Amino acid sequence: MKQHRLVAFASALALLAIPLAGCGGSGSGSSAASNIITAFNSEPANPLIPGDTNESGGGRPIDLLFAGLISFDNDGKAQNEVAESITANDDSSQYDIKLKSGWKFTDGTDVTAESFTKAWSYTANAKNAQLCSGFFANIKGYDKLQDADNLKGDEQLEGLKVINDHEFTVELSQPDSVFPIKVGYCGFYPLPESFYKDPKAFGEKPVGNGPYKFSSWTHDQELSVVKNTAYHGNRKAKNDGVTFRTYTDPAAAYADVQAGNLDVLDTIPSADAKVFQTDSSVQPYNKAGSVLQTVTIPSNLEHWRTSTEEGQLRRRALSMAIDRSTICKKVLNNLGTPADSFTSPKVPGYSGTIEGHENLEYNPTKAKELWKQAEAISHYDGKLQFFYNSDGGAGPVYDAIVNSVKNVLGIDAVTSPIPTFQEFRNDVNARTLAGAIRTSWQPDYPSPQDYLVPLYDSSSADGNGSNDGDYKNADFDELCARAASTGDEDTANDLYRRAQQILLSQLPSIPLYYSDAAGVASKDVKNFTMTWQNIPSYHEMTKR
Repeated sequence: MKQHRLVAFASALALLAIPLAGCGGSGSGSSAASNIITAFNSEPANPLIPGDTNESGGGRPIDLLFAGLISFDNDGKAQNEVAESITANDDSSQYDIKLKSGWKFTDGTDVTAESFTKAWSYTANAKNAQLCSGFFANIKGYDKLQDADNLKGDEQLEGLKVINDHEFTVELSQPDSVFPIKVGYCGFYPLPESFYKDPKAFGEKPVGNGPYKFSSWTHDQELSVVKNTAYHGNRKAKNDGVTFRTYTDPAAAYADVQAGNLDVLDTIPSADAKVFQTDSSVQPYNKAGSVLQTVTIPSNLEHWRTSTEEGQLRRRALSMAIDRSTICKKVLNNLGTPADSFTSPKVPGYSGTIEGHENLEYNPTKAKELWKQAEAISHYDGKLQFFYNSDGGAGPVYDAIVNSVKNVLGIDAVTSPIPTFQEFRNDVNARTLAGAIRTSWQPDYPSPQDYLVPLYDSSSADGNGSNDGDYKNADFDELCARAASTGDEDTANDLYRRAQQILLSQLPSIPLYYSDAAGVASKDVKNFTMTWQNIPSYHEMTKR
């Protein structure tokens, strides 16, 4: 989501405005077309395949190129899009999905039930090594598609049955009342038959069914989509297209917005954080956001194992050694709010007072006590490296974190920047980083489930999802499964809060702060607003 989505961002401030992302090279100059919106973005970390995209650099264009069963409005309200209806049985373990007629991909072929079932099965199939595989873990037959050595890659999920071109059913291995909302995530988008002939080529020139169609992609420079006049869904484009430009420095992007050479930037350089809201040369935007910034330490890292007392003590000590309030105030210039949970105030069921929330509060005295207790178990004399992508503007934040940790715990902590976001995510996915890793999450659908299951459920570990620390806890998994199986929202939210108690105790990642939805647009742009995911509503913007 896009987290998705494990998401992607840029500038000390800004960085935190997008779930996993960084920036590449810069572009400048206004578009030749009068109603083409030019937008800041990071270079997509992977080819433009929905099921293999879990960061915002790729997620933004993919969300414009494809339409799923449902879509979300700017406030996160779900609406049927390709789906005519999504009907659950009594315990939400089976769904009947009917499609609207008339939907086509931009190559002219029909969007059918099989466009969804084949795409979902392809993504779930371990042979295809798709990053969104874990989202399909609760569909019957998923486990049978996880032995990559004994699969061809075209095996289908047992729980998906095509009734006809406009209807299919889904049988889950366990009830999931959130499923009708979850399918709004990009990993559930349909794919045309042309995809399977050459997935690699498709990823460079995708064919979708969304409000825009692919135009061109010059890597590390810009990616362009143009209005799809055949689209008839909920997100009709008011402009003629969007050109995403890749920047190495958000400050350069901000200057381009000021000069009218870039239309929209959804991250604020730290140098401009204090003044952007009164800058008469731009249109500012700043509201509370949904993106959660975190630091993840691999769950099996020596001395830091989440399953051991020593590891839990060290993680709590580290968390309490981070002065979040000062970072938000001094480094982010109040464009972030200290995190107090593993979800966000923007989703149902949020609470900032869950048992264990005190582990996210700055407490130098307690941090030292906990570290001393861990030392009594096993001595730690290693160097704790904090890894992040240097092209995303995260440097000032991680400098502040390291200084805070060193001052409180007296350990050898250092920043270890990696040049580009793409290199950084490649290292994360390859599990080669032995230390604290910059992570962040942009929600994909408005439910606490989306902040918890993709990031911490066992099914999302080992490269099957966004569980970068490979955290596994059976009790946590069970609570999330029970929450999904109940049809009562209050009961579900209570179970998710209980699941968070486990996370707050073991800290597989350390929540830092919530990024504001902050950005600027040029003065000649109309209808500039940002969505519940901290992303500009691209399709609504036009030129004056």
